[in-house]
Amino acid sequence: MQFWYKIKIIYIVFTVSIIQVAIMAFAQVKPVKDPETYRKQVNTDSMQKMIEIKAFIPNIIYDLRYSTKNNFTHTKLYKNDDVTFLRLPVAVALQKVEKELNEKGYGLKVFDAYRPYAVTKKMWDLIHDERYVADPSKGSGHNRGLSIDLTIIILKDGTELNMGTGFDNFTDTAHHIFTDLPVMVLQNRNVLKQMMEKYGFKALETEWWHYSWPNDRNYEVLDLDFKKLKKYAH
Repeated sequence: MQFWYKIKIIYIVFTVSIIQVAIMAFAQVKPVKDPETYRKQVNTDSMQKMIEIKAFIPNIIYDLRYSTKNNFTHTKLYKNDDVTFLRLPVAVALQKVEKELNEKGYGLKVFDAYRPYAVTKKMWDLIHDERYVADPSKGSGHNRGLSIDLTIIILKDGTELNMGTGFDNFTDTAHHIFTDLPVMVLQNRNVLKQMMEKYGFKALETEWWHYSWPNDRNYEVLDLDFKKLKKYAH
């Protein structure tokens, strides 16, 4: 009896494992790699358009860290340093944030926006922690053109406001709930958060610089390189 009980347990464990693997395989995202597929999606739904941010918001500043070695990987993760993208509704909302900040003497600096799926896979290989890097099995807001990493600058000299840590700081100090910081730093973070949330963005609690737009149109994960996307971007 004990022998057959053990066999039954082994069978159940094996079956559950097979089901879990099947579920993971089914859930694995299938990124869009063909520009023609992207073009057809845009023709069906114009809100799917990927917008080159600087072409849409000319006075916004770029500091695209993953095109340099000045990031947590200390390697260049993609080649471009002069273009980045967001879906049309996200770009429109960001334009409103920039406009209101400009009226107060401030502006935005972008560290990262659209990120090809292949880049997310490279990051995941280095940091298996969903607080800071998206699990490739799910894809990320950056892969969908819905997320942006940014900070506030003073327009007259381009100086970044003090946010307490730099970009890509994987410590508790970068969390929104971390309050053991100078009052001015907390105020600066709050200004960025209030401005972004006012126009529909949602903060990531573990990164003061990261904001995302709701995936309200089933935006798919993209794995188009910047050169191809620029050709098809609007």
